Amino acid sequence: MKRQLARVALFLALGSTASAQESPKPAPELKKLDYFVGTWNAVGELQPGPMGTGGKFTGTNRVQWMDGGFFLVTQSEFAGSMGKGTETSYMGWDADTRTYTYDSFNSMGEVDRARGTVDGDTWTWLSETQIGPQSVKARLTQKMRSPNAYDFRFEVSSDGKTWKTVLEGKDTRK
Repeated sequence: MKRQLARVALFLALGSTASAQESPKPAPELKKLDYFVGTWNAVGELQPGPMGTGGKFTGTNRVQWMDGGFFLVTQSEFAGSMGKGTETSYMGWDADTRTYTYDSFNSMGEVDRARGTVDGDTWTWLSETQIGPQSVKARLTQKMRSPNAYDFRFEVSSDGKTWKTVLEGKDTRK
């Protein structure tokens, strides 16, 4: 409670000097994330393995800019062999590391934090994740096929060199 009060006091104290200054502006790199804005339908296939028996999955992703234009917020629903669930994620830009950021939280208790880059029409997101008791490197690749469709592949690796596809599919904008 004391920490929250200290933050509020600091915010109020700084507010009077900040109001005289110009508001921060979103980094130009964030414009590349505009591609993802909208409602997307996902379909794909989960491979049998440590994440479950495998099988088809579907999902809906509603993506919009948070007020201020610094972060994209995605509200998702998904269903498949692992059951039904929801997820909230945030995408942004980290000027210090010159990478995109992705932070997600889902109804199965999973948290994912990834760093991304874009090269032409391909986004690559790297993270560390838990699959059962094992910590593995993860890579999500999104290949833009058109203004309204992209293919994706999620892979894992124990050494960062040899990758195994866990799931792949396609997202299409409504």
